[in-house]
Amino acid sequence: MLDRNPALEAVDPEIAEVLRGELTRQRDTLEMIASENFTSPAVLEAVGSVLTNKYAEGYPGKRYYGGCEYVDRAESLARSRAMALFGAAHANVQPHSGSSANLIAYFALLEHGDAIMGMNLAHGGHLTHGHDVNFSGRFFRFSHYGVSAEDGRIDYDALARQARQIKPKMIVAGWSAYPRILDFERFRAAADEVGALLLTDMAHFAGLVAAGEHPSPVPFSHIVTSTTHKTLRGPRSGFILCDAERAKAIDRTNFPGMQGGPLMHVIAAKAVCFKQAMTEEFRGYARQIVRNAKALADSLVSEDLDLVSGGTDTHLVLVDLRRRRLTGKDAEAALERAGITVNKNAVPFDPEKPFVTSGIRIGTPALTSRGMGEDEMRRIGHLIGRVLRDPADERVIAAARGEVTEMCRSFPLYASADAATAGALAGASA
Repeated sequence: MLDRNPALEAVDPEIAEVLRGELTRQRDTLEMIASENFTSPAVLEAVGSVLTNKYAEGYPGKRYYGGCEYVDRAESLARSRAMALFGAAHANVQPHSGSSANLIAYFALLEHGDAIMGMNLAHGGHLTHGHDVNFSGRFFRFSHYGVSAEDGRIDYDALARQARQIKPKMIVAGWSAYPRILDFERFRAAADEVGALLLTDMAHFAGLVAAGEHPSPVPFSHIVTSTTHKTLRGPRSGFILCDAERAKAIDRTNFPGMQGGPLMHVIAAKAVCFKQAMTEEFRGYARQIVRNAKALADSLVSEDLDLVSGGTDTHLVLVDLRRRRLTGKDAEAALERAGITVNKNAVPFDPEKPFVTSGIRIGTPALTSRGMGEDEMRRIGHLIGRVLRDPADERVIAAARGEVTEMCRSFPLYASADAATAGALAGASA
């Protein structure tokens, strides 16, 4: 079972205890960080497999090591499934993360110091979209677009004007905390007008794209980067999609340009993830993620909480706490004591420091993976509202924690995997 690791317990009981503790934390709390999810038992098995033993620098059919017959099959399956799932001409499944996928894309297609436009981190962008402490901001000349103060949405006319002024070599679409669907046609039009490449980072909403719950960036983008562990429910890793014209540059920059041996156990898990994302079951799951986010948003609004842009089209909501005179840091801590895990997050035009913030980001993928629906989201929204009305009231927090415990017991995490493992062990010992 998932909470029993006899080999690990024999070799390193301290780390075995860490695993048990984390499994308990995940099972006994409501995980609502928008960039986290619970992957499938099949993905867990692939990640924890013997493929971790294999070194395989290069690509299928062209490795620098022998003995790659089976890892070649795994990587070829992952690539072909990614291309089929997203309708792309080429896929590279070796990037270790979304950040490394962006690093590879920038260095494959641009020169050091080139001008790029990306979304402001405080408005919902990502560190790798040009923040000055990140490699992206250090090696390239970024200018940032943002959202309108009136409605919290991207102003595409302002973005196009900025592009005409900056004349960037690339425009980056994508976000880590923007609750609305992107208009890729307008992004591409702005890029084409100034001769720029369009890169879309779909790390957050890739699962929604795969299921048809979000427009696909692939037809409009020269290159698309992503993670696999958010709405796709795969392993913690990344991948890149691009057109045929740029395939060679991407592959060469990934290896030998940036990375050495790929993580073959993780690549196999990506292949599993892509296969699962092709099913009707997954499409229903993605639809439920979005429905759950809308139900949660409505519930939070009924609790007199302000949402950036007024609601959501995706899997997350961004709560603006400035009117409550409450920081994101304090709200995150109070909700964690109540058993609800969220993350503090900057809101547009945030006066607070990045480690304090004026908002919290809340997502629905992980709880949807546990089988929760709109009724549970509405209930959770009311719990969040009660806690944030007086985050210092430990009686309210204790009462909320009791309700959280009840919900977690009603929607057990990995119960079927544990039951299957227990049955297999019982059969083996019979």
